[in-house]
Amino acid sequence: MKIDFKGKKALVTGATRGIGKAIADELAGLGADLILTGTNATQIEKLNAGGEPRKTFYCVDFSDDRSTKSFIRELEKQKRIDICINNAGINALNFIQDATEEEWDQMVDVNLKGPFLVTRAVSTMMKKHKYGRIVNIASIFGVVSKPKRSIYTTTKFGLRGFTMAASNELAPHGILVNSVSPGFVLTDLTKKNLKKHEMEELTARVPVGRFADPGEIAKVVLFLASDVNTYLTGKNITVDGGFIDA
Repeated sequence: MKIDFKGKKALVTGATRGIGKAIADELAGLGADLILTGTNATQIEKLNAGGEPRKTFYCVDFSDDRSTKSFIRELEKQKRIDICINNAGINALNFIQDATEEEWDQMVDVNLKGPFLVTRAVSTMMKKHKYGRIVNIASIFGVVSKPKRSIYTTTKFGLRGFTMAASNELAPHGILVNSVSPGFVLTDLTKKNLKKHEMEELTARVPVGRFADPGEIAKVVLFLASDVNTYLTGKNITVDGGFIDA
């Protein structure tokens, strides 16, 4: 079984760090041409100036309506996008009573509305070519939850629901849509949201005995985004080291 992305054009949102970067690097290493997004304008400028082969970066903030619409217009200029990885996401921790409408709007815009708008744009192109692979990066907190994650969990449950609905609509057009729900992964977002003792406590509850490396999540995404996957659609794959079933 060989996975090869030569001749394929892939979009990965939130691709300048963490899981998104790992996915983008793996796709590039296997021959894909890439459209990648991030939120740091200075970083994006440097990355584009660095001339990485087959990579074009865009500065996009999916919580900003103008930024999102501008990027969607750029997407619509593309002749073809074969693979779409909706990875961009944010997680502001807060109890229900303390959460603000601004937090709700921002997380819904980035975690749910963004993937909808991107999927709508790329699937239009994919339908013309009768081919596409879309993978939405959900979360273990779209399967289970814990305090301070009411909004985040809502958006990730929603993303799983959107995945299922989109898969039904798009499968007749040769487009397979799935989601991946990572468990605890060693990313900047994880380190920001969890204290050291919390990470140690969670590690003890993961049967594998450790947090995942972003590259381990990327490998599952690669299968779903590849031609090796010919029949799996509408599914959510939880990659959590056995945490949920422990």
